[in-house]
Amino acid sequence: MKISCTQENLNQGLMVVSHIAYKNSNLPILSNILIKVEDKLLTLLTTNLEIGVTMQIRSKVEKKGEYSIDAKLFSDYVSFLPKERIDLELEDDNLKITCEKQKTKIKGQSAIEFPLIPKIEKNNPYIISAKEFKQAISEVIFAVSNSEARPEISGIFMGLSSTNIILTTTDSYRLAEKKIKLTDNKNNNEKKLIIPVKTLNEISRILGIFKDSVSLEEIENIELYITENQIMFTYNGLDLISRLIEGQYPDYTQIIPSTYKTKTKVNNKDLIKAVKTSSLFTKSGINDIKIELIPANKEIIVTSSSSQTGENISKIEAEIDGIENNIVLNYRYLLDGLQNISSNNVILEINDNNSPCVIKPDEINDYIYIIMPIKQ
Repeated sequence: MKISCTQENLNQGLMVVSHIAYKNSNLPILSNILIKVEDKLLTLLTTNLEIGVTMQIRSKVEKKGEYSIDAKLFSDYVSFLPKERIDLELEDDNLKITCEKQKTKIKGQSAIEFPLIPKIEKNNPYIISAKEFKQAISEVIFAVSNSEARPEISGIFMGLSSTNIILTTTDSYRLAEKKIKLTDNKNNNEKKLIIPVKTLNEISRILGIFKDSVSLEEIENIELYITENQIMFTYNGLDLISRLIEGQYPDYTQIIPSTYKTKTKVNNKDLIKAVKTSSLFTKSGINDIKIELIPANKEIIVTSSSSQTGENISKIEAEIDGIENNIVLNYRYLLDGLQNISSNNVILEINDNNSPCVIKPDEINDYIYIIMPIKQ
């Protein structure tokens, strides 16, 4: 095996793939990266047996071959090298790494021991904007459940149609749903699947690595390929394949209120500031704040009180339709939703203090956030 590439390309590739390699006493090879050289390409591969990441890097191939070395050691070492040409060569069971002023040998293991990463045929992809997909992940992932008792809600629901993708998360106390339009679609089949939260966290992290490079401007879309129990994301030389969570996601549409008794439009920054202020005076462990909607005064009153810290009342101007109403919410859950809405104004819809509160961005119909009230 003998190959040459730039430090920048190799370093970026290692940043992409090395994150999921981890120490495993039962299978030590999982802490390694597989370096594969064939067909004029350098390919880096890692897996934790649930997620497999493959990254192709532009390079000059002199001799084919493959070898496996410690992911962290290799990644850390390459990050310290100057931004110039790097030569990699397999020599006497060592990977020799050479650049102008550095020469290193790293011991590794035979590629035969490295686990196989499953392959999915790249046919009929769902195609979406990489930038919009990364944003959508951040707008829903915080509401996912971490309960092992209900694995179906410990992942992110993805509903695919011929025109859009819906991402949904819930932990039974709140729910977030985001819709994204497909930029293109080679697959008209409707699908419903549950993706592990680690998988979409990893995709979001990887897209963040690409964001400052020229490649993000050149490669605007990410492709999704789906089989019965696996999903693959393809983007700019990257293939990330993951298992899916078995089970059926609950029919959450039943809990989304179709009507409301009171609706308000309020400046998002003003509401966030009022909620943060009131959060200083909530009861420990309950995190309760009261939201009162007063149509006659065109104002929202946010209050909280605690026997230990005191009490607070904050008033905000708002447009309010409907009856005078109030609801008690967990301020942490409320802030999670408000801080993930980018529009200047937000819409709150409530029926009473025993029904869910619906939060939406103003004039945009692609996001909805629901919080169950704290019953008094």
